[in-house]
Amino acid sequence: MSHEGIATRSVMRSVAFLGASALAVSVLAGCSDPDPAGKPLAGQDIAPAARAEIADGGTLHWAVDAVPETLNTFQSDADTTTTRIAQATLPSMFRFDAAGRPERNPAYLESAKVVETEPKQVVLYKLNQQAVWSDGREIGAADFAAQWRALSGKDSAYWTARNAGYDRIEKIQRGDNDLEVRVTFGQPYADWRSLFSPLYPKEVMGTPDSFNDGARRKLKVSAGPFVLKSIDRKAGEVLLTRNPRWWGERAKLNEIVLRAVPRDERAAALAAGDLDLAEVDPAAAKRIALAAPPRPQSPSAGGSATPLMGPERRTLTPAQKRDKARFRGFEVRKSLEPAYTQLALNGGEGPLADERVRRGVARALDREKLAKLVLSPLGLPAEPVGSHLALSGQAAYADNSGAIGGQDTAEAQALLADAGWVPGGPVEERKKGEKAAGSEADKSKKGSGSEKSEKKSEKESGKESGKKSDKDAEKESGKKDSAKDSEGGDDGAYIVGEDNKADGDEGEHLAQDGKQYGSKQLQQGGVPGAYAPQGTAAPAGAAVRPLAKDGKALTLRFVVPEGEGSQSLRTVADRIAIMLERVGIRTVISKVSDESYFKDHIASGQYDLALYSWPTSAYPATDARPIYAKPVPAADGSLNVEQNYTRVGTDQVDQLFDQAVATLDESESRSLIRKADSRIWAAAGSIPLYQRPQLTAARTNIANAGAFGFGTPLYEDMGFLKKGSGAPAPSSQR
Repeated sequence: MSHEGIATRSVMRSVAFLGASALAVSVLAGCSDPDPAGKPLAGQDIAPAARAEIADGGTLHWAVDAVPETLNTFQSDADTTTTRIAQATLPSMFRFDAAGRPERNPAYLESAKVVETEPKQVVLYKLNQQAVWSDGREIGAADFAAQWRALSGKDSAYWTARNAGYDRIEKIQRGDNDLEVRVTFGQPYADWRSLFSPLYPKEVMGTPDSFNDGARRKLKVSAGPFVLKSIDRKAGEVLLTRNPRWWGERAKLNEIVLRAVPRDERAAALAAGDLDLAEVDPAAAKRIALAAPPRPQSPSAGGSATPLMGPERRTLTPAQKRDKARFRGFEVRKSLEPAYTQLALNGGEGPLADERVRRGVARALDREKLAKLVLSPLGLPAEPVGSHLALSGQAAYADNSGAIGGQDTAEAQALLADAGWVPGGPVEERKKGEKAAGSEADKSKKGSGSEKSEKKSEKESGKESGKKSDKDAEKESGKKDSAKDSEGGDDGAYIVGEDNKADGDEGEHLAQDGKQYGSKQLQQGGVPGAYAPQGTAAPAGAAVRPLAKDGKALTLRFVVPEGEGSQSLRTVADRIAIMLERVGIRTVISKVSDESYFKDHIASGQYDLALYSWPTSAYPATDARPIYAKPVPAADGSLNVEQNYTRVGTDQVDQLFDQAVATLDESESRSLIRKADSRIWAAAGSIPLYQRPQLTAARTNIANAGAFGFGTPLYEDMGFLKKGSGAPAPSSQR
């Protein structure tokens, strides 16, 4: 997960800081006509090219958030760089296609299928006869067995972050020959394809010491198109080099350098020629997009190849003209991540413990407007997410939002009234100087105040850009963001809905939807939005008397991160707060430090409302269950919530997950997952909003790399186009 998101494969497997119309009941139950999964809203945008068009050699400099603390993806502090290294250097029996569905990886597997179901489920893996570790040893049953024993959960000496699936295996045996592996399950397991991806050698998994410590800083043995050459923590670089023992298509690149570069410094690093490929935030993406003419839409990119909405090219400011020169030779490739941003509602205590209040909050939200606010300025499909458990294109996807219904002010107010919250009536005044939850500053009775400073910063950005280096300009942008926040109560809380401060048009309070909030586990992203002219009249019916019950106003604590990269999240929070104010719900928006946002507030339950993201998984029955499982009392009397930070769950949802993971009929398993999602919607513990944007700046001559969307990168096919294409030379030749 990140501040803005939580990584399912890394967090449901290790915690890290990060809609449409209703379907008929028959579809929710799994009716297959038409297929509700649909297609991905945006495809990969990787500038695909045939291998014959790519030059041999070159070094790709690729930005990452940090040098990883561990190279073992099964440990709790694994991050996205850990995953990137594993993808390039280790076997994965299955990888993901462009729609986020698992497919057999032919480099390692000739076949893999369930060969017996009675009395036990047996999966037979037939390995590629050429598949060998970098020390020359064949990949085989001994490696599978060592990984199973390490991850089965039976030996507490192994410090594992996850055991799901491996704990269902009963035994692993050699098949009829060395290239066959028989895996027998003690309990049926629908998501068996999720296992052994990645697969570590028995030298790593064989003992607790080698598992816990041996693979944290080095990989002595690997088996991918690249091998890990070195890690320079002082310089912040990881060097991957071509694997001489790789039996597949020879890697086009000689080297890949993964370089740790903070997100606010990436534009400067790209302009200086220090990077070839980097995920960037929307502000940087718009600057970089000026340098490259709009590309024709590629078949693989789907709707993602539409231009970024930005300045009119014929009327560029001097600063924008300088950016156009600085970033010549680069372009922005964009897609949607396999992750979505949600509004989390803490049902563990307070007003939101009442399901009617949670449902009232949900019915007050216009999710279509929120999706458009974030995605339309990027030229990406702006559709609300309709499932907690999958995204459009993934096999388990179906839009189940009809289980709670769309935006409806009257219905929201009726639900709240049924829970006893009615307009008007005596309300106890807040004590002077009272603190908001998680805040270090006094509450301010101001709105966010962001619209004026946001407009000012936009006007000033053109003037400042030409006077400073790119790096200085990026830092200055952060200072402006901080200054702008201070106008609305920086480092503290402000109340939306008190004294009708938020009655005006939503645009008056929201200047932009900038960066998505992210941690080392998930990438950041975000977008600029639009302004409403000053003085715009409030829409009819906007002023609503606050709701009250037993002398207390219905006021919800909305916790948001205060860092420079989190303006987008605060902007979305402001928009949501205004939507809630229109049904009589006041919100106290408390800004907290990035470091404490998740650990001290989300995970500990110190919030009413919060925004963060979850990645979706091709294996929701396994990976999503900890997020939505009903919290249960622990032995010490505390509440065990796993990753269910909304503290909302039901026995029925748990049962549906259990049935889905034990059902080998794929159609039936999908139907059960969709039913579970429908029940999750009805409980209203979290409201999916929009799929996260993925923006990658790339040299125009880099092929088969960029915004990968759902798909697993093919590292052996990445490279620089051959000379004569009109693109700049590879970085190793500069």
